Amino acid sequence: MDAITQPAGGTAPDDEHTYWMPPPRLRLTPDGSHGPLDGAWWPRCDALELELPVLVGALDPGLGTVTRVTVESAAWPGAPRKVMAPGHVIEVALTDADADAHSITVDCGTIGRWELLVVPPDEAAGAAALLLTAAADPGNPLPAPRLLALAENGPDRQATWESEQATWESEGGAGPGPGPR
Repeated sequence: MDAITQPAGGTAPDDEHTYWMPPPRLRLTPDGSHGPLDGAWWPRCDALELELPVLVGALDPGLGTVTRVTVESAAWPGAPRKVMAPGHVIEVALTDADADAHSITVDCGTIGRWELLVVPPDEAAGAAALLLTAAADPGNPLPAPRLLALAENGPDRQATWESEQATWESEGGAGPGPGPR
């Protein structure tokens, strides 16, 4: 499902100026079905303090309050340790783990957590659209780093995608997952 929200606005930390951010470019897996990823997010810039409140505002309130996110430090240079969202503060944990490259983990306390592919802001629109769709596919067998690498394969990406999916299914990975982690 595509997340559709109203544009977000607010004041930047330690600043008197207001800003306006357009709705996030976000695609989530259908309700109740999850693979290694629960969808994808294509931020417009690498300023987490601007992008994260917009992402959080687009998520279904039924998911609970986002209390913490984990992001890969190289993808978010200078990311603050806390980000103001409407009505609350979100803790930002930074990691250098390769498994977390190009992803964001969104924790909603006891409700669950969601793993989203983060499409680089400068990704070409065609490749970004493919990534948003593939990451939100409940049949997607690939974690974020492999899915992003697949998009870089250009014309061979469909054959590689089909091969990866066949391997995943042969290893028992077919079917919807258990729901939020």
